[in-house]
Amino acid sequence: MRALPRKDASMTSLAPHRLWLAIMPLLFVALWSTGFIGAKFGLPYAEPFTFLFIRFALTLALLVPLAHWLSGEWPRGPALWGHIAVSGLLVHGAYLGGVFYGIYLGMPAGLASLLVGLQPLLTAGLAGPLLGERLAMRQWLGLALGLAGVILVLGGKLDPGESLFQGFGLGALGAVLVALLGISGGTLYQKRYCTGMPLLSGTVVQYLAAATLLGLGALLFEERDVEWSATFAMTLGWLVLVLSISAILLLMALIKRGEASRVASLFYLVPPVTALQAWWLFDEALPPVSLLGMAIAIAGVVLVVRTPPATADRRRT
Repeated sequence: MRALPRKDASMTSLAPHRLWLAIMPLLFVALWSTGFIGAKFGLPYAEPFTFLFIRFALTLALLVPLAHWLSGEWPRGPALWGHIAVSGLLVHGAYLGGVFYGIYLGMPAGLASLLVGLQPLLTAGLAGPLLGERLAMRQWLGLALGLAGVILVLGGKLDPGESLFQGFGLGALGAVLVALLGISGGTLYQKRYCTGMPLLSGTVVQYLAAATLLGLGALLFEERDVEWSATFAMTLGWLVLVLSISAILLLMALIKRGEASRVASLFYLVPPVTALQAWWLFDEALPPVSLLGMAIAIAGVVLVVRTPPATADRRRT
């Protein structure tokens, strides 16, 4: 009787690793999309900069000992510390500060997610000259499909004759545009200058920089009053544990592993997932055109992620 061939031990050990790599982007989108819901729950109880400063202070209280116990490795050299701090100011300070302040000034959370959802196109346009990444035509098509899908998702939720831009001023719009520039620039900056960043301790440095910026904003522009309640405490706990630790560590790992434009394309999935969560939590309408938009956005992201990038090196071969 012929013996059955034995599986290679290395192949067996790679299977869970590959499964985790496949799940990481989906898990990130699911967690990241809850941030807009958290803002809607928490902002009635605290001003935006004060809210975010408390969130970052609690996050650091958990993350500093975690980084010491699990890693013990810190960024090497003042230059890397400086680069990591700049990326933190952009990815956390400008992005979250802009989104929360825009929603605080009256912009609907769904529209804020739509405007920030322009990030993949902005990142893809800048990744070429800054990082040497070039996209294939199928990837540009995927980015365009993702944008169209996001617009359908949120446009389908409007009543007839209702304007997408009503109910808030230019201040809210400007704040969310700052958030868009922050997350796009931060993604590119980190990909270029922070590749040697230790994941846990580097995230600590980023949060220290962002907390300093938002703390100054709270001192200069806010009353710093907080109405403590069960809803606010639970919202804060969710944002700290799920968003500021779990989702951000996933994002840092994705940026480190993949092209900036591919990572950015995942943000197209955030508004559709946010719309699903709002339908479940707040009974917001989800008409067929929004469901169609979700399918189109997903198809667009698949095109971007599955198409090999047309890099400069490949063009020279």
